[in-house]
Amino acid sequence: MGRQIRVPGAVLVLLLAAATGCSGPAAPGGGDPKASAPAGSPSAAAPKSPDAPGGDAKPAGGDVLPGMVSAAVARTQLAALVVAPVGTMAGYSRDKFTHWAQQGNKCDTREVVLKRDGTEVTQDAECRAVSGNWKSLYDGAVVTDAGKMDIDHMVPLAEGWRSGAAGWDSARRKAFANDLTHPQLLAVTAASNRSKGDQSPDLWQPPDKASWCQYGRAWTTVKSTYGLTVTEPEKKMLTTMLDTCAS
Repeated sequence: MGRQIRVPGAVLVLLLAAATGCSGPAAPGGGDPKASAPAGSPSAAAPKSPDAPGGDAKPAGGDVLPGMVSAAVARTQLAALVVAPVGTMAGYSRDKFTHWAQQGNKCDTREVVLKRDGTEVTQDAECRAVSGNWKSLYDGAVVTDAGKMDIDHMVPLAEGWRSGAAGWDSARRKAFANDLTHPQLLAVTAASNRSKGDQSPDLWQPPDKASWCQYGRAWTTVKSTYGLTVTEPEKKMLTTMLDTCAS
């Protein structure tokens, strides 16, 4: 309650509690768990739980991805990333990253992202997108057929594996593959997603250079969030991408 009140009886104490709106202990961090720390702070960057993909976060104004940080914060994140050679692909399998996870109401992660990233999206009784409009960040294409859209992992699963995820447990890999809170998932054209494959920014860049600022910030934030390493060429290209940001 924040103050001491001397009253001669439990009934008066209960009445006072009801009057001040207290209904029980507050959850840690208060209300919305997404708002418990400023974007870019250490507590905001760390995954809330490696066992859960996270909530359906909405992108901030001007960005198409949730959990984005400013260019200045991204530069700080990039400077702190461990630089290491490309890791081995030994033992890798996409099956080790459980996706797409169920998100409730018959919706899996793919359908949640399609709904989030599109406009005027309608879904059937099984949560499948049957109509809508999507603009692909990578190539600027506008699509009205959900079947022509892929859900891209900003940091591909294979890239995650060779930069640190090989040592994770299955719960953390599932969180990485279904992360709706950080800028890890977005709807893009199937053509651009498959052109990208599992390549890092030094090997593949979005053909629409207007997206480089968002791409660089998103990639850097995901790698920072999950403690993944970068190579020297990768870091250099990310710096180039961040330099395209207005501020």
